[in-house]
Amino acid sequence: MDVYGFWKAVLDQTAENIPQYFTEDACVNWHCTNERFTVTQFVRANCEYPGDWAGEVERICEIPEGLVTVTRVYPKDESASFHVTSFMTLRDGKIAVLDEYWADDGDAPQWRLDMKSEAPSNEKGQTLQTGVSVPFNILRENRPRWH
Repeated sequence: MDVYGFWKAVLDQTAENIPQYFTEDACVNWHCTNERFTVTQFVRANCEYPGDWAGEVERICEIPEGLVTVTRVYPKDESASFHVTSFMTLRDGKIAVLDEYWADDGDAPQWRLDMKSEAPSNEKGQTLQTGVSVPFNILRENRPRWH
């Protein structure tokens, strides 16, 4: 499965390229909005979504039935930012089921920002940062970005 090719086609909104990544009977579930699409419906929803989009795949994890990707998606004018976690169930190298969870990026609420004053420390008494992501195996400078 060419994850980067898939995301490039989705972000470029190229209707003719997206279906090649799916099995004929695939379904797409957007759990946050309780929607389910056929491939044809997904292509239409994606390609008719207003705006010009860019993004980058931040993480790819293999799971027994396929892949999980975490992708940052944003309008080209960078007026907003979203993250989508995509669980791809693969069959014969193509997506048979795509389960996606979309979230708006933004600042933490004040009550959590206030918690940083209570930062945990390790066994050496060194203050640990909170809200820091764990490193992963894809180096930022080697990931494709689409604009």
